[in-house]
Amino acid sequence: MNIDRRTFLNTSVAGALAAPSIAHAAFASGTERLGVGVIGCGGRGTGAAFNAVAASSDVDIVALGDVYSDRLNGSRGHMQKLENRLKVTDGDCFTGWDAYQQVIAHPEVDLVILATPPHFRPMHFHHAVANGKHVFMEKPVAVDPAGVRKVIAAAAVADAKNLSVVAGTQRRHEACYLETMRRIRDGEIGEPVSATCYWNQGGLWSNDRQTNWTDMDWQLRNWLYFTWLSGDHITEQHVHNLDAVNWALGAHPRSATGVGGRQTRIDPRFGHGFDHFAIDYEYPGGVHAMSMCRQADGCAGRVEEIVQGTKGRSVTSSGRARFEGGPTWSYQDENPNPYVVEHRNLQASIREQGPRFNEGRRIAESTLTAIMGRMSAYSGKTITWEEAMQADLDLTPPAYAFGDLDTPMIARPGTTSMTDTLWPNQQEIA
Repeated sequence: MNIDRRTFLNTSVAGALAAPSIAHAAFASGTERLGVGVIGCGGRGTGAAFNAVAASSDVDIVALGDVYSDRLNGSRGHMQKLENRLKVTDGDCFTGWDAYQQVIAHPEVDLVILATPPHFRPMHFHHAVANGKHVFMEKPVAVDPAGVRKVIAAAAVADAKNLSVVAGTQRRHEACYLETMRRIRDGEIGEPVSATCYWNQGGLWSNDRQTNWTDMDWQLRNWLYFTWLSGDHITEQHVHNLDAVNWALGAHPRSATGVGGRQTRIDPRFGHGFDHFAIDYEYPGGVHAMSMCRQADGCAGRVEEIVQGTKGRSVTSSGRARFEGGPTWSYQDENPNPYVVEHRNLQASIREQGPRFNEGRRIAESTLTAIMGRMSAYSGKTITWEEAMQADLDLTPPAYAFGDLDTPMIARPGTTSMTDTLWPNQQEIA
């Protein structure tokens, strides 16, 4: 099924209400029903709630949290389609900067969906695990090395507490990808010698600034275009493809040398992010992967991964997989919606009815793969994995408050350093 999350949100209500039962044990509610709290009530958080309900008839949405009341109310209104699976009263809805803490503390929440802008993921993941909650967290899971390290540490705590964690890299749960990776591991295309991956598409949404918005409001409501919030689109979106390449090659890269810039999204409403990147990643054994991502209208689109082996190559994209240039094969079997399967696998893990999933460290490493590419492109320098992992780069703003907040500067390769936060008053912040 070649279907994106937003499309699935609008077509899945009937399936959600007729989902199979996987009940096993009593949870926070004192019943066999799994209580889900949603943190971040935009399109992705709302969509993930529908996915979670579609995965099992024994799951209820019991708490909602967002910094903004209008976002929460819009999501809650849409979830009315879930009928008796939405068990949320006004007292189960929380807004403000501490809304995530209140959702996590809710007595009927067993599992939290983390779907705020990525900057907040390490903080929310750490708090959820510290309080014994299972986690579904959207990708990416950080925007800087400081966040990646925090996620890795929290993932280790999740292991110690026997908590289940799944990330929103749905290819890891998609049948055609799973079969492709099995065949690659079995040597059907020989030894992998190179890879390429792409996420080239048109432009995305933006919100015009309203007169009553503070600087912080404007940046939060246009989070795609601010690196401190999204990690830039190489991190926020292209991480899907980079994760698939890491999976196929069985490793993370040793170094990255990148280029990038902004040529079409130059209006101030697009913040300070780039609109294109191209990164040469070197993996162990001298294997190179060329990564390309672009968000620009009127240009050729392409979203796929290609792994070249000594006997042939694999070509994968959402809903499709094939071998060419050697062995001939294409995936023809059932390909259940991976956006639901990832939740079904998580819920089975929580109920101890299948393998236990903790994808925290793996998605942290794939997130760092994207971040190191961005750091290289912003600075114009080659960066090693160790340099990226240990880098003193933390994009946290001066304060979480609705008020004045400078727009970060646009990176200038050759001038910007790999650890530059791009805040105009960086030295004062440091």
